[in-house]
Amino acid sequence: MRFDILTLFPEMFNGPLNASILKRAQEAGLIQIGLHNIRDWAQDKHHLTDDYPYSGGAGMVMKPEPLYHAIQAVKAQGRERFGEDARAGDTEPDPPVILLSPQGRVFSQSVARELSRHRRLILVCGHYEGVDERVCQLAITDQISIGDYVLTGGELAAMVVVDAVSRLIPGVLGDEASAEEESFAGGLLEYPQYTRPPEFMGLKVPEVLLSGNHAEIQRWRRYQSLGRTWARRPDLLARAPLTPEERLWLARLEAGEVQVPQAGGCWPPPERRSRSKAGNQKPPQAVPPAGDPGREQGPPDSQGA
Repeated sequence: MRFDILTLFPEMFNGPLNASILKRAQEAGLIQIGLHNIRDWAQDKHHLTDDYPYSGGAGMVMKPEPLYHAIQAVKAQGRERFGEDARAGDTEPDPPVILLSPQGRVFSQSVARELSRHRRLILVCGHYEGVDERVCQLAITDQISIGDYVLTGGELAAMVVVDAVSRLIPGVLGDEASAEEESFAGGLLEYPQYTRPPEFMGLKVPEVLLSGNHAEIQRWRRYQSLGRTWARRPDLLARAPLTPEERLWLARLEAGEVQVPQAGGCWPPPERRSRSKAGNQKPPQAVPPAGDPGREQGPPDSQGA
């Protein structure tokens, strides 16, 4: 997969894109990253890429000519670079041209997965007060925002998109299960992680993780993910693929009838903890482990944490 990034500040990308997983992926030929300075397509001797907005207003606006011509040139370079593949019918005619903008759709794991299906992406880093609207009408096919806050430009957002999408390219992570089990991959936050030693400063690794019982471990991880998502990002639960049993358990968790054995002191937040216990006539009952005959099913115990 190839990423072409159009920016006024290509030097910003030198560190993040040339280290760790992204560096190894490029060395292995799994991804390519091209940086293009929009100023190279400016039409005056000062290489100006911005101007004052019509009718006044704060800040400057990116001029249409340099940005439009940069996009067209990079698209043409791509057609030439992938010419043989195109003749063989093995590439899309034109890649998505994505403007990183606070007005775009919000970036998420599902959007990253969607973008990973393309062979090429062109990422346009906005700057100043934005870009001339005519460029959006003529050349931009999509707009993406990484959140409801203000950044100096689209460069950091482009780095986020490149990193998240690259991780979904086969071979980039080495272990394909890593991408499948990470937070948001299944619509939920990831379960707690532990490594050696088995005890640190009086805190022990949950016994279920040392048991060797793979079914119980998977079940523990699933319910820890459910509990963490309920506590930290309850908005995700509405879209997560859940079984009827899991939805019933979450409803009982919300009512304070059951609880997740905590695997650490960082959750749930106080407001979620107090909400779950509000109005209870009796303390919440710990959920019995799987397979206990005659008892309700729920998350396995998390002893020693």
